[in-house]
Amino acid sequence: MGTTVKVKGLPENAYTPLKEGETYVPYVPPSEWPPEVTMRSVGWGLLMALIFTASAAYLGLKIGQVFEAAIPIAILAVGIANLYKRKNSILENVIIQSIGAASGVIVAGAIFTIPALYILNLNASFWQVFLASLFGGFLGILFLIPLRKYFCVEQHGLLPFPEATATTEVLVAGEGGAGQAKVLINASIVGGLYDFAIASLALWREVVSTRVVPIGAALADKAKLVIKLNAGAAVMGLGYIVGLRYATIIAAGSFVSWLVLIPAIWYFGQHISATVISPGEIPIAQMSPEQIFGSYVRHIGIGGIAAAGIIGIIKNLKIIVQAFSLGLREIFSGKGTVAESQTERTQRDLSMGFIVSAILVTALLIFIFFRTMVVESWGFALAALLVAFIISFLFTTVAARAIAIVGVNPVSGMTLMTLILSSVILVKLGLSGPAGMVSALIIGGVVCTALSMAGGFITDLKIGYWIGATPANQERWKFLGTLVAASVVGGVILLLNKVYGFVPGPDHPNPMPAPQANAMAAVIKVLFGSGAAPWGLYLAGIFMAITMELIGVPPLAFALGMYLPIELNTPVLVGGLISHLVSHSSKNEEVNKARKDKGTLIASGFIAGGALMGVISALLTLAFGDSLKVRIAGTPIAETAFGEVLSIFLFTGLCIYMYRYAKGAQKEGQ
Repeated sequence: MGTTVKVKGLPENAYTPLKEGETYVPYVPPSEWPPEVTMRSVGWGLLMALIFTASAAYLGLKIGQVFEAAIPIAILAVGIANLYKRKNSILENVIIQSIGAASGVIVAGAIFTIPALYILNLNASFWQVFLASLFGGFLGILFLIPLRKYFCVEQHGLLPFPEATATTEVLVAGEGGAGQAKVLINASIVGGLYDFAIASLALWREVVSTRVVPIGAALADKAKLVIKLNAGAAVMGLGYIVGLRYATIIAAGSFVSWLVLIPAIWYFGQHISATVISPGEIPIAQMSPEQIFGSYVRHIGIGGIAAAGIIGIIKNLKIIVQAFSLGLREIFSGKGTVAESQTERTQRDLSMGFIVSAILVTALLIFIFFRTMVVESWGFALAALLVAFIISFLFTTVAARAIAIVGVNPVSGMTLMTLILSSVILVKLGLSGPAGMVSALIIGGVVCTALSMAGGFITDLKIGYWIGATPANQERWKFLGTLVAASVVGGVILLLNKVYGFVPGPDHPNPMPAPQANAMAAVIKVLFGSGAAPWGLYLAGIFMAITMELIGVPPLAFALGMYLPIELNTPVLVGGLISHLVSHSSKNEEVNKARKDKGTLIASGFIAGGALMGVISALLTLAFGDSLKVRIAGTPIAETAFGEVLSIFLFTGLCIYMYRYAKGAQKEGQ
């Protein structure tokens, strides 16, 4: 067994496209075999999965947000290794992070859909929640593995992977030299304290808008023209890693939504003062820009995301067919083990024979699950299986590419599309009433978890690719992490329903808000009532995506911009602009690269600090409510005009800090 060769950081070509004939040699080369799958890494990974699943489920249902567990787990893994003075632990830390990160993705899949059953007074057993989460997680893993080489290897340097970059920098800094660790720690402290002051202390406003000035307020009121910006450090750090090209495309999609479509809908809708146009709940004449976006424009973005996914499937069809054809050949030839043994360690996946066999077994188990616990007909069970299976397969690439581009998985939009499609199909087949609602929501839970897992797992695999982990080990042990997370989330949801409930009533006067599940429940009630769905809006999004593809603009990035709130996309553009300025701040290309790399460390620190403080802030909010917020005359500073103006100045200062700190690097290694 060898030992890891210490280097100061990732190789020079870690984040750049490879030149012809060039290869990427990871931080831990294939020839090295440091400890990876050990009692320590598996044990700590499972413990992280248990703890973070319980906390993420509680916080997600309470505040409507599921925090990303990958970065906090990576920080804890590094800290534990340093506490025990363990050397050459970086691959163990990758396994800890990969197993533990199953928590957040399983929780996101479950809490978006399952609580809607309780909201609709339909109830769900532990086994329904557990098996929907488990099988959905398994599908996400199995469908993604054949695409690992495409996303991680063939697209090297072409997709930014912002969250994976930040997590990788945390792991490498914990193992590498003091210089990198110092930059990362300093940036984490700055970004963490900055975001903590916003989230817990309310010292300044998190989201600022053009309404802060009189002319902006007038435009928002009279023409529904408004631009907003999230002034957090973590989101801006994401933008730096995403880079200017993708940041611009994402922002362009957002600008089309907020500066073109919303004012256009308002221009016509303001004259229809008494008519409610579905899926809106009030007349357009009474709507704010935010309500027009949520009721109409966001559905165009959902249609665009779906179309971008289909376009991606068509473009990658050759790769997918080759992967699964290989799997079938391995099953019938029995040569999968030999092929695997001839592959170098850092490119060794689970055999395709195993993957195809596991997919077939999982499909059979889902079919039995649907028949015995969800519907009372073999035909309905088969229809439910086909819907869940096909949509999970088609949207896997969408989830993976979305995470690779912007670090945000549009799983709620894709789940909404799944609920609509499955509801329409089930109604057409004759399944209606409570049985139909249960079926649609369980199908949605399986698909939502599969897509959430696909997006999260591609992050883990990219981290492993950069650092030099063995993909087969990550893939193998991810199943165990999923098993633990699924069992915990089932218990937590049932416990929270019993203690707090999800619907106001005599026994539960202050229920868990569960905002996403409430939205899904509302959609289901409409679909199984009137059957209405905004197909025209989805169709507009589909043609928008096709148009983007025809003119050479990545349709998924553009559709993501249309779907995500504008306040999340504008700071991504700011971060991308800073990245461009830093990487073009000198006439010396070597200096530019050193500055760009240092900026990546700073951005990763902002993301890591923001993620960690996000968890702490959420816990403090649950414990102390609003009592920690600093107030002026009884009003939190963040809710005052002064708080919004202060936010603009401080965010500008944070951007200047990032630019100047990154420019401090003069040449490679400094």
